[in-house]
Amino acid sequence: MTIHTIAHIEIPTINPDAASQFYHDVFGWQIAVNQEHNYVTFQSENGLRGGFAGPSEPTYKPDRLLVYLATDNIDATLATVEAHGGKTILGKTEIPHVGTWAVFADPFGNHFGLFVSKRDQ
Repeated sequence: MTIHTIAHIEIPTINPDAASQFYHDVFGWQIAVNQEHNYVTFQSENGLRGGFAGPSEPTYKPDRLLVYLATDNIDATLATVEAHGGKTILGKTEIPHVGTWAVFADPFGNHFGLFVSKRDQ
């Protein structure tokens, strides 16, 4: 059985550069920019990592943090989610050279992401 640990957290912001500077200054998070995908990421001291979703990202929703759970099979996980009353919001999508992801809603309306790293495929 897959252990679905938290793999990534996405923080919505209209200004990823300013948000990344804030979190770096306040919490000491390491900031990087993925030039290929124009995506600003962070890594906390304890290893938790994530990124800043701007308005051009399909997951951007003001005031809604998106937590991504690791999985080894997005299709199977989405099937299990739907079998238990959840709904696929954004189907399996490839991020070139990074991995694949999807978004689902639980039966109560909460949204979560799923992620499979390219190194785990």
